[in-house]
Amino acid sequence: MDRARLAEYLRTRREALQPEDVGLPRGQRRRTKGLRREEVAVLSDMSIDYYSRLEQPRGPHPSEQMLGALARGLRLSMEERDHLFQLGGYATPRRSADADHINPGMLRIFDGLRDGAAQVVSHLGETMLQTRLAVALLGDASVHTGLARSMHYRWFTDPATRQIYPAQERAEQSRLIVADLHASYTRDGKGSRAASIVDALRAVSPEFAALWDGHPVAGRYCGPIRLQHPQVGLLELDCQRLVDPDQSQQLVVYTASPGTASHERLELLSVVGGQGICEQGPHDAGRAGPVGRR
Repeated sequence: MDRARLAEYLRTRREALQPEDVGLPRGQRRRTKGLRREEVAVLSDMSIDYYSRLEQPRGPHPSEQMLGALARGLRLSMEERDHLFQLGGYATPRRSADADHINPGMLRIFDGLRDGAAQVVSHLGETMLQTRLAVALLGDASVHTGLARSMHYRWFTDPATRQIYPAQERAEQSRLIVADLHASYTRDGKGSRAASIVDALRAVSPEFAALWDGHPVAGRYCGPIRLQHPQVGLLELDCQRLVDPDQSQQLVVYTASPGTASHERLELLSVVGGQGICEQGPHDAGRAGPVGRR
């Protein structure tokens, strides 16, 4: 680890970012060149003291997870992220569809949607980033670890995952989720994270195994979605998705038609928050959800 060069690199990347680049207001009295340290800390989900010590430089040796968070917070490109890891004393992370790095362009679009219900989702149903309203609507996905990070996995192993969907739509939702995972497995092959999820689900879920053996195919359509929210009731929403060029992740946005009861309920949810919601809703490839890429 090269503490001095790491500190200098963090400072230069922070100063190169403007508040509007990350969806923050500039304000009239801003004197700092680029972002403030506390703003980078918030964007990277770490304490201000921890980040400040890294820049000084007198901080601890950051873990790979911390460096990944800094890469997202500083909106680094893949090449810039690789350099950050090298300065931190780690090998360059493997570049693949399984990586957790979010495309900086997608992050910039996400930053402009912070008042709406939006999230970045991987091709394995792993929610990588959420707005406050998305958390209130779908639950905080950051609480999940291991295989359970994938909504595809939770759908077949945790009954609570299904509660947000009306009962009559859950069977179709199961099929669409399996179709989306099937497409990821076909692309990534054996030895991938997609294969690990498939193997685990075949071992514990007869429902999944039966659907998997039917070779379901995902469609491109991402249309209306109905969610039965425990606080505000039934929500009829539209979902739009922006797919990354390498097909590994997508930005999903949930909206409701103005003037409808669902629009009023979504606005209410933005005020009351998501107390009591502990599970995010599924993301799939068809009319009931947004994960599908094909």
